[in-house]
Amino acid sequence: MLYRTIYIGNPAYLKLKDNQMHILEPDKNEVKGKVSIEDLGLLMLDHWQITISHQLIQRLMGNNVVVISCDEVHLPHGIMLPMYGHTEHSERVKYQIEASEPLKKQLWKQTVESKINNQIEVLKRLGNYYEPMLVYLNSVKSGDATNMEGIAAQHYWKYLISLDFLRQRFGESPNQFFNFGYAVLRSVVARALVESGLIPVLGIFHKNKYNPYCLADDVMEPYRPFVDALVMAWLIENPNSEELTKEFKAHILKIATKDVKIDGVTRPLIVGVKITCSSLYKCYTGEKRLISYPEFI
Repeated sequence: MLYRTIYIGNPAYLKLKDNQMHILEPDKNEVKGKVSIEDLGLLMLDHWQITISHQLIQRLMGNNVVVISCDEVHLPHGIMLPMYGHTEHSERVKYQIEASEPLKKQLWKQTVESKINNQIEVLKRLGNYYEPMLVYLNSVKSGDATNMEGIAAQHYWKYLISLDFLRQRFGESPNQFFNFGYAVLRSVVARALVESGLIPVLGIFHKNKYNPYCLADDVMEPYRPFVDALVMAWLIENPNSEELTKEFKAHILKIATKDVKIDGVTRPLIVGVKITCSSLYKCYTGEKRLISYPEFI
């Protein structure tokens, strides 16, 4: 199914009518657009003067639409999640809580390997130096005990951006572009975890008492390079860009519908994330041994 991503950065009134989201201009009460709820994958709200009806909110959550709210500096600040994303919620959480440490270490090993593999593909496609990453990929141990993820990241960012670039949350440009993309991706992953009946706070590797999305941060790791590829495409076309413009946001929101290969089949990334989360649950129950992670096409 082809999902749509919608960004709203102007005053608007959003309501439900005929199973469609109607977008109205508040002053004139004119309908500016209509989108079928079934076609929606992600909705970003980025203006103080956006009003949304409760009926529409309920329908969006019922159809697993990722709804992201932005703050005063136009960065993703919150997402809407249902209290219960799956009919077997308590049973699924039980398996998640009881997952053994050896299992979680193996799952993290798979996660790191998939992330490094996708980082290699990004560097390859840009014609950048990637060969040492192959050694790091083949050296990942259970639980990534030798921190190949961190070692690979040092090489990756140097040859993705520049030798003196520091990847930081509040670092200098172009950090802001990656931060925005990762925030969108994190929202997509958190929504899929809840839909799969899992608790986003209980990670397989990330553990932080201040972080409510530890598992989302785990699962999103192999998907980060897809954000990186989109950001790099933007920077190549707009080398002097430093602001998070509406045009950039529209570009990055394509991440939800970007095609990835997962389990040998090409699917939109938003669907791929759901498959990944479902496979993670099956790893918890013992039905599967490998998480289904994405690859570049």
